[in-house]
Amino acid sequence: MRFVRRTARRRPLHGESRVPARVARRRARSRPSARSRGRIGSAVHRAGYSRSYLPHFDAPGVVQGITIRLADSLPGKLVQRWREEIQNSKVWGTEEARVEELRRRVARHEDAGWGECDLRHPEIAALVQDALLRFDGERYRLLEWCVMQNHVHVLMTQIRGFPLGDIVRSWKTFTAREANAVLGRRGPFWMREYHDRSIRDPRHLEWAVAYIRGNPVQAGLCARAEDWPWSSAARQRAPGSLS
Repeated sequence: MRFVRRTARRRPLHGESRVPARVARRRARSRPSARSRGRIGSAVHRAGYSRSYLPHFDAPGVVQGITIRLADSLPGKLVQRWREEIQNSKVWGTEEARVEELRRRVARHEDAGWGECDLRHPEIAALVQDALLRFDGERYRLLEWCVMQNHVHVLMTQIRGFPLGDIVRSWKTFTAREANAVLGRRGPFWMREYHDRSIRDPRHLEWAVAYIRGNPVQAGLCARAEDWPWSSAARQRAPGSLS
């Protein structure tokens, strides 16, 4: 593991639920590929690159904070307006400061609970959490996670041979198909883009752990972090654990 520098509707989730039975049956019959068993060196990491409005960093051994969002949680026109405001203002003097301000605005918007908030359904929240846990220790090492009402936070360490983009794509592809089946619909479920942020040092790690665990409390969805069923806090992991 290494560190790298670099007015809304609120719909609370309710009750805990297992992954839908048909999903569990299909997974029990499936056989993981050689790559999913942790074969090393089978793919190339891309280091730093950009897509859409967010920069990405991809390297083995790096601790990453990742956020994926539902397709209707953040309108593209709103993001573009924010970008223009930030770019035209002299308040944020560097590109890093501008990116951070955009991230702050996005976080405030998603915590307000915009969109249909399909992750409020217990069976959908459960299948997303299950997807995150399935390859823990094989493709990545999970440190913390939290399935919110319209977005998901993950803190993990990358494993060599499993690029970040491939990991996120596998989460989104499977869960989108299963969630749409539960909802009885078709079409985009997740936003195409995702947000990742490399953890710089132990202090940054401590902040990231506290943010992920405290997000449901901050959003007014529960009184204590451990009360949120679709999170690492509910599983009583030690804060800041790296194992």
